[in-house]
Amino acid sequence: MKFIILDRDGVINVDSAQFIKSPDEWKAIPGSLDAIARLDQAGYRIVVATNQSGVGRGLFDMDTLNAINDKMVRLVAQAGGSIDAIFFCPHAADSTCECRKPKPGMFLQIAERFNIDLAGVPTVGDSLRDLQAGVAVGCTPYLVLTGKGTKTALSPDLPVGTKVFADLAEVADYLLSAK
Repeated sequence: MKFIILDRDGVINVDSAQFIKSPDEWKAIPGSLDAIARLDQAGYRIVVATNQSGVGRGLFDMDTLNAINDKMVRLVAQAGGSIDAIFFCPHAADSTCECRKPKPGMFLQIAERFNIDLAGVPTVGDSLRDLQAGVAVGCTPYLVLTGKGTKTALSPDLPVGTKVFADLAEVADYLLSAK
C-alpha cells in the first residue's frame, strides 16, 4: 500500500495569514487537485494532516471547518481523485496537546488508524513544523515552495534529506516517475 500525507494550507490550497475561515476563502493552488487525483489513480492512499488553530482561537467553528474540508474533497473528486482521510488539530498554538504539528500526534493517529508503519512514507508540507512532525515518525520530508515554503527552504533546521519541489504537482510528477 502506497501512502502520502499532505498538509492542507499552503500545499493543497492558498494559505492566508488571516486563516482560511470559510469555504469561499478556500482556493486550490493551481495543479494541486490534479496532483492528488493522479496520485490517487496511481494507488496512493491520500491523507491530509493539518493544524487548524482557527477553531481553538474561535475564528471559525467545527461546522465551518467541515464545510471547508467538504469543498476540498468535492473538488478533488471532480478532478478524478479522492482523499482517504483528513486529520486535524483544532487546538490553539499555545496548546500543550500532542496532535499539533510539530508534535507527531496526528501522524501516530494516522499510523494507528491505517495500521501502517510510516517509515519512508512521503509527507508534504510548506512549513518546518509539517516536516518535523513527519520526520519524528520516520516519514520522508517533501517541502513545497508554495505557501510558506520559500521562507521555510531557508531554515537551517530543515530536516536532513528534505526533497524540495515547486509545488504539489511537481511532487506528484517525481513520485509517479520514480516507480
